[in-house]
Amino acid sequence: MVKPPARVPIDTLVDLACRDGVDIRPTLLRVLTDLYVQKPVHDADEETQYVELALGLIDAVDAQTRGAVAVTLSAYPAAPAAVLLKLAGGSAAGTRGPPERDELIELFFTASVEERRLILRNLDVAPEPGARRPPPVAGELLRRLENAALSRNPGEFARVLARALGVSGELATRITRDASGEPVVVAAKALGMQAEALQRILLFLNPVIGQSAARIYQLARLFDEITPASAERMLAIWRTTTRPAAHAPRSGHAPVYWDDERVNIRGALKPAPARAPAEREMPAKWKTK
Repeated sequence: MVKPPARVPIDTLVDLACRDGVDIRPTLLRVLTDLYVQKPVHDADEETQYVELALGLIDAVDAQTRGAVAVTLSAYPAAPAAVLLKLAGGSAAGTRGPPERDELIELFFTASVEERRLILRNLDVAPEPGARRPPPVAGELLRRLENAALSRNPGEFARVLARALGVSGELATRITRDASGEPVVVAAKALGMQAEALQRILLFLNPVIGQSAARIYQLARLFDEITPASAERMLAIWRTTTRPAAHAPRSGHAPVYWDDERVNIRGALKPAPARAPAEREMPAKWKTK
């Protein structure tokens, strides 16, 4: 008996969903989700396949289907943050209403490195994108941000960042001190920062990031991959937070601060286990002397 391939091409499933004029995408999304939650643990390939398929189908299905999928995933401990955030961005109908903005922020900050990348690469197609807001006095603020980073002064960097982004000081500090670095990349993209300036900031701002050439390279690639619209969407979420986040320990993931433990208040929406992306060799032009 010939075994079926472990991974079905996404294009094949999409073609099947639209065959003969019958749209089976809502059914396909429900079935995929039901199958996904039946297994308590998934390897990297299985999770990536589900996340890619789900993100491609969510925008094409009705509100009732999105709501049903959101309810199913909300009860699953390892629900992928990228899918949860995409569902939260729509007008999903169901037992559980859309998360508050604060919860959306937690979905991003408590996500794994790979989940964050998927979230940022899909935010630009999420419903109701945030309006583009040119930063005030961008040139001066960007110079102050870079100077604070080169001086290894995260407190000053956070203070300037709060003003530049229009977010609270607490959130700006959280962005600044994040150990993975994606929030700083988002801020740089939203502010129109040059890639070279971002790389200098990453080298000096946070010692955990600055001592890893591979991590700086990965963040530089992420900066190139995400669109301004995606960064502005995340900034819109950050700017509409209404209350301070409560903190509770999260196991199985890297610290969010370089001198603190990572936190998580996702409640019932527990994060998937973290997985760091594969290390890549850093191009010679980005290596420090």
